[in-house]
Amino acid sequence: MPKNEQDPAGSTQQFRAFANRGDSASSGPNTGLIIGGGVVLLVVIVVIALLVI
Repeated sequence: MPKNEQDPAGSTQQFRAFANRGDSASSGPNTGLIIGGGVVLLVVIVVIALLVI
C-alpha cells in the first residue's frame, strides 16, 4: 500500500503565500478610511463655519 504523505514544506509555502497576500489587501481599506475621515472632517468644518457666519 502506498502512503499518502503530504510535504510539510509545501503546506508552509502555501500558507506564507496566503499570509503575504493578506498583507497587501489590508493596506487598501486603511487608505479608504483615511480619505473618508478627511472628507467627514471637512464637512464638519464647513457646517460649523456656516453656523458661525
